[in-house]
Amino acid sequence: MSITKADLINHLNQRMGIPKKDCNLILECFFNEISKALARGEEVKLPGLWNFSTSYKNSRPGRNPKTGEKFQIKARNVVSFKAGKKLKEQL
Repeated sequence: MSITKADLINHLNQRMGIPKKDCNLILECFFNEISKALARGEEVKLPGLWNFSTSYKNSRPGRNPKTGEKFQIKARNVVSFKAGKKLKEQL
């Protein structure tokens, strides 16, 4: 099962009685702030649930598994996710 943004909006609407338009704005702001913080290189922590951070990966050789063709994977920043203690306990 996957949870979509629309599912979150509907859940907030039903549970909290907030209009869907406002729920959408709340979620947009929430995700936008997370994205901005990660773009600045900051960690994003929601205690007990998750930690997001960015790290830099150097360029390295790669290979297409279908064709065997070798190529260079570009250096880039990547987002890392780590589950918090409460989330791990629920799983």
